[in-house]
Amino acid sequence: MPAPGSPAERAEFERLQARLPQLFDEIFRDQLTPRTVVVVPGLSLDPDVLGKIDGVQHYEERMLSMLMLLRLPNLRLLFLSSEPISGVTIDYYLHLLGGVPPMHARKRLFLFSPHDGSPQSLTRKLLSRPRLLARVRAAIENPATAHLSVFNSTCDEVSLAVALGIPMYACDPELGYWGGKSGSRRAFREAGISLPPGAEDLRDLEDAAEAIAVLRSQIPDLRRVVLKIDQGFSGDGNALLNLPQAPGKLPLSTIRQLLQSQLQPEANDTDACQFAQLYQRQGGIVEAWIEGKGKRTPSVQARINPLGGIELISSHEQLMGGRSGQVFLGSQFPASAEYARQLHPLAVRVGEVLRERGVIGRFSVDFISVPTADGWQHHAIEINLRKGGTTLPYQMLQFLTDGNYCAETAQFITPSGLVRCYHATDNLVNPDYRRLIPHDLVDLIVQHRLHFDQTRQRGAVFSLIGALSRYGKLGLVSIDETPQAATAQFEQVRALLDHQARL
Repeated sequence: MPAPGSPAERAEFERLQARLPQLFDEIFRDQLTPRTVVVVPGLSLDPDVLGKIDGVQHYEERMLSMLMLLRLPNLRLLFLSSEPISGVTIDYYLHLLGGVPPMHARKRLFLFSPHDGSPQSLTRKLLSRPRLLARVRAAIENPATAHLSVFNSTCDEVSLAVALGIPMYACDPELGYWGGKSGSRRAFREAGISLPPGAEDLRDLEDAAEAIAVLRSQIPDLRRVVLKIDQGFSGDGNALLNLPQAPGKLPLSTIRQLLQSQLQPEANDTDACQFAQLYQRQGGIVEAWIEGKGKRTPSVQARINPLGGIELISSHEQLMGGRSGQVFLGSQFPASAEYARQLHPLAVRVGEVLRERGVIGRFSVDFISVPTADGWQHHAIEINLRKGGTTLPYQMLQFLTDGNYCAETAQFITPSGLVRCYHATDNLVNPDYRRLIPHDLVDLIVQHRLHFDQTRQRGAVFSLIGALSRYGKLGLVSIDETPQAATAQFEQVRALLDHQARL
């Protein structure tokens, strides 16, 4: 096995990746062709950032939506997790499968775990256990028809792909710059789409201070700026800075003092000093804060396939919270009909820039959209080259209904012609939920008919079930005919859970 990070490992990884176009052309498109998908759902992100998310070790369960792939009758799925996943949770997902008996799906599902709940990434846990990796390799059976699916890709996932002898259907981590805040701004500029005034590739708060001084000289009445760590996650890597109200240039000394005393990190348990350390370690950007009454935060998801095609997957309204509304809490699908189709070509233009760099796999583009007298004005603010909070609920909807997003109408259409929408979150939180265990949740789902109804193609689907008893936290996707109906059902389910948890 080549050493991690060595030229030999890189050469082997590129050889494996060269299989993807043929896999996509011959295997992915034929639902009956035997294949194996190895799912590694760990978040290979900055541990300091991840440590601030309650129940983050259970976020691996979000990719249990991939179990819906078992509806393909000849697919084998290998799902790896840091700690074993409860049989109650696995049974819950398998019973969501339409048209496939759970027993048939179960014999094609293989679960592996290092039994390690430490903060280290799942991929590193796997790489440090050669015997476990050998068992995973043996379960793949035919590497020629297998691929690796990950939440996000780093050099560790490259090492894992090489160790398993299969390609990874995700962005090459050497291109990860384009999924950071600085790379996003460069890509937007190259694509010719609007982005907030600002500066990228900043090394530390001194660079940020100089950038803020330039911004204020260009926009004398600028009231607020936002600093973002390059590889921040879910808005927790952002910090807001209010500037003096009196318009005009600001001396560097004033800005430095403001950064020390007035910087407001979005993460609740991060102070200005800790943020400065993270910013210096990763680098980042500064942007003018986009003002505007009624502004929204839509997102478009797309995919660059191994043959170079750009496919629009979905659009969403992102539901934001936190101190200044920068933390992702959930989503509504699809994005507003007022502008969803305006966003599609913008995402495609970004995809064309990424494709020229060699990016493949899923990506999303986040926007801030502001209503004006002349219509909506859209500012691109971020690219994600990974699965995210909007990816997984959409996967669940698609797998459950076998439908697809129609870019021409910005609607999701099932094979029978039904329109479906959803309201989703990974942050359904109530301390009273700690009184419940997964078995209790399943009982409530059955007794109160909260489960997804395959006949009516509507209902509720739960995730993060493992975080229920310890953290009082759940994920929920509410699927219905209209956005309003999906949100109403979401609130009904939440109210019922809140009530039952108190009994």
